[in-house]
Amino acid sequence: MRILIVYFLLIIISSCSNRSGIPKDIIPPDSMQVVLREVFMANEFAVQFIAKDSLRPDKVKATQDQFETIFKIHHISRSEFKNSLSFYESRPDLNKMIFDSLSAYANRHRNELYAPKPIVNPPPIPLK
Repeated sequence: MRILIVYFLLIIISSCSNRSGIPKDIIPPDSMQVVLREVFMANEFAVQFIAKDSLRPDKVKATQDQFETIFKIHHISRSEFKNSLSFYESRPDLNKMIFDSLSAYANRHRNELYAPKPIVNPPPIPLK
């Protein structure tokens, strides 16, 4: 009988925990969305351009430098990013919200990202 009472007390205590709160050492969802967007774009740049660049001897380091630049811009460290990412991966509700926002952003800006760029003609060279 005591085991049953202890079991129910544990269930009640665990159900009263604050599951909706985000710890202070975790990047907030709106900031995490911006950081993830830039990390995805940097990764795509690395795949499309850095990997094909024959002048870069260490392509992995060049890609890592891009990520470090993003972290410096947002005043976070690599470990903060990894901890926040693992936290959001453990919380499907918050993770879905972030990735839905990323998807909506991509859909809104798809036309401007893939629009053909106008060809700018250089000014004519004056003849003497």
